[in-house]
Amino acid sequence: MEGQVIGPGPYRATKLWNETIKLFRGGMPLRRHWANFRCYDCTFTGSEAVDYLHELLRSNYNFGPEVTRYQTLQLLRKFFKAHVIEDVKGRHGTEDFEDNSHLYRFPTMSPLKTLPTRPSWRDDSDLPRLIRWDDYEELPQKENVAPQKSAVLTSDLWNKRHSVAIGDVHECKLIRRREVTSKQVDHIWKSMTITHLQRILGLKTLDGILNPAPVNGKDIVVNIYNVNKTGIVVLENKADDMPYWVISAMKCLANWPECNDAKQPLYPGFERDVLRTVADYYQRLKEPLLTFHLYEVFVNILSLLQEQDKATEALQVSCLLLPPPNRRRLQLLLRLMARACHNPHLPPLNDTIGTRTLMVQMFSHCVLRSPDDMDLDELLATKLVTFMMEHHSAIFQIKYAGSDTDFSASPAFCKQIKRVDCEEQKVIGTQIPLQQLLEGLIADQELPAKDKRKRLKQFQKSYPEVYQKRFPTEESKAAVIPEKAPRLKPHLVLFNLKKPFQPFQRSWSFRA
Repeated sequence: MEGQVIGPGPYRATKLWNETIKLFRGGMPLRRHWANFRCYDCTFTGSEAVDYLHELLRSNYNFGPEVTRYQTLQLLRKFFKAHVIEDVKGRHGTEDFEDNSHLYRFPTMSPLKTLPTRPSWRDDSDLPRLIRWDDYEELPQKENVAPQKSAVLTSDLWNKRHSVAIGDVHECKLIRRREVTSKQVDHIWKSMTITHLQRILGLKTLDGILNPAPVNGKDIVVNIYNVNKTGIVVLENKADDMPYWVISAMKCLANWPECNDAKQPLYPGFERDVLRTVADYYQRLKEPLLTFHLYEVFVNILSLLQEQDKATEALQVSCLLLPPPNRRRLQLLLRLMARACHNPHLPPLNDTIGTRTLMVQMFSHCVLRSPDDMDLDELLATKLVTFMMEHHSAIFQIKYAGSDTDFSASPAFCKQIKRVDCEEQKVIGTQIPLQQLLEGLIADQELPAKDKRKRLKQFQKSYPEVYQKRFPTEESKAAVIPEKAPRLKPHLVLFNLKKPFQPFQRSWSFRA
C-alpha cells in the first residue's frame, strides 16, 4: 500500500521518485552482516548503498552519467529522512546517512508517495479560437444613393437574378473583414505555440502540466523577433537586463584569455574569482530561469532526451514561453558554460573536479527547480542542464519564417491582393534593393577603379534589367564610371642585367 500522502505537486517528479525507489529496493543486494558481535540478515552498509545507487542512477536514462557520488549520497540522505531506509535499530531521520560501514535495512512499510491529482486548467476563454476567414460584420446600407440605370439583361444575368428572387441563392450583403487586433495576434501566437508543444510531447492534453493562463503571447513574439545577429534576445526595457559588471565578467570568462580589455590586473586565481562573481548573481535569483510555472513542462521533456531531435524541438518551443529577461539570462549562461568547457586555455576552475562537472553543479539549481523543493530536483536539473549546455545553439535557433533575415520585423499575416498589386510589390521587393546596391557601388570612393569596373560588369551580367535601367546609353555610363587609361605598348630593350647598359657594338675582323 502506498502509505505516504502528499498534497498537489509536480506529477512527473513524484512518479520518478517512486520509480527510483522501486528500482533501488528491488535491486539492492542484501546479505548477512555482523556488527557489535551480533548478526543482522537482509542488510547493507552505507557504502554498499552508495555504490549500488550511484551505478543505478548513472545507467538510468532519466538521470544519466553526470550524476556524482556526492549527489547519490544526498539522495540517500533524503531516502533516510523519508523512511525509505532505516538503520538496523529501526531509526530513521534522526541522524544523517553516512557513506561508511554503518548498517541499514528496508522497512516493511511501503515508502512510495501517492501521485498528486492533476488540476484541470482547460479554459476555452483563455485559448480563443483562431480568426476565421468568415469573420465579418455587415456594413450599414448607404442612404440617398441614386438608382442605377437600367440595363439590358442577358440570359445568364437574368437567370442569376431570378434565382435570387425565388430564394435559390442567398442575396449578397455588403460586408468587410474584421481587422486583426494586436491582442488577437498575441492570442494566435500563444494558442499555436502551446498546441505545437502538446503535439511534440505526444500528450492528449496539457492539463496538470501547463497552465496556459500565465503564458504571454507577446513574450513569444519578442523571443522570436527581438534578437540580435547571434540570436540573443534584445530587451525592450534595459532596466530588466543584467548588471553591466555581470555581463563583463561573463564575456571575460567566455573569451579567456583574450578578455582583459579593461586592463584589469591578472593574478593567480583571477579566473576563479570571475566565475564566483557570475555564480553569485545567478544563485541569488528568486526564481529559476525556467520559472516555477514551467517546471512540469521541462521535467516531462526529460523523458524525450533519448530522442535528441525531438527533445531539441520540445526545448525550442518551451523556451519561447519564457519571459524575455529569463530567456536572455539563460542563453548567455549556457553559452558561457559551453565555451568554458571546451576552452583548452582556461586554467582549472576547481582543484578536485573538472570544469564541466563544476559548471553543471554550480548552475543547475539556478536553471531548474520546483517551488516545493522536490526530492529529485538536483538530479533532474543536472540531466536537463547538461543536455541544454551541449545543444544550446540548436535550442535557441529561430526557424520561423522571416526571422533569419529580419529579426526586427513584425509578424505578418496573409491576405489576398490583386495581380497588379502583386506585380508592384514584386518590383518593390526585388528591384529597389538592387538599385540601391548599384548606387552604393557607384558612389564608393574607396574602391579602386579597376575593382569597381569588374564588380559593375558582374552586376550587369547578373541583373541586366536593373543595369540597363540605370545606364540606358553609353553616355550615361561614361558619366559615372571611369574609363580605362590607354595602355602603352612596351618597347623591347635588350641589356645585360649583370653589367651596366652599353650600346650595342659590332666587331669586325679581316682576313688577310
